Amino acid sequence: MGDLTLDIYDKKLDHSLAVELNSNYSFETEIFKKIQISCETGVKQGWLCQNEHGGIKYGRVVKDINGFSVDVVVMTDIVGPHHAHPRGEIDLIMPIEGNAKFDNHAAGWVVYGPGSSHRPTVTGGTAIVLYLLPGGEIDFSRT
Repeated sequence: MGDLTLDIYDKKLDHSLAVELNSNYSFETEIFKKIQISCETGVKQGWLCQNEHGGIKYGRVVKDINGFSVDVVVMTDIVGPHHAHPRGEIDLIMPIEGNAKFDNHAAGWVVYGPGSSHRPTVTGGTAIVLYLLPGGEIDFSRT
C-alpha cells in the first residue's frame, strides 16, 4: 500500500483518479491480486475486520500511510450507514462471493470527491472493500 498511496497522495480525488487507478492498478494486476489475497487471508485468520456492527465486519488496518488511513469492510447484500467524506474516499472493491457490486460498481476502484456522501451498498454477493481516507476523515450521520 505504501507505493500506491505515495503515487496518489497529492492527486485530486475525482473521476480522473478513478480512471488512473483502474488503469494502473486494475483487478488484473499483481498489486490488486496481492491486496485481495492479503485481505481475504486476514479476514479468514480473524485479525482483519475484527469488529462487526449491523452485519458489516470492519476495521482500520493502518492509521496513516502517506496521508491516508486504510480501512477494510466485508459486506454481504447490505446497505451500510450513511456517511460523508470531508476530504474524499477511495475504494478498492474486491468481490469474493457471487457477482458482488459495491454502489453498483464491480471489481476495481471508485473515487468519491471531497464533500460527497453515500450509504455504502453491496448487492449480488459478498465483497471486501478497502477504503483509503485522506487524513482518516469520515463523518457518520446521526440518524
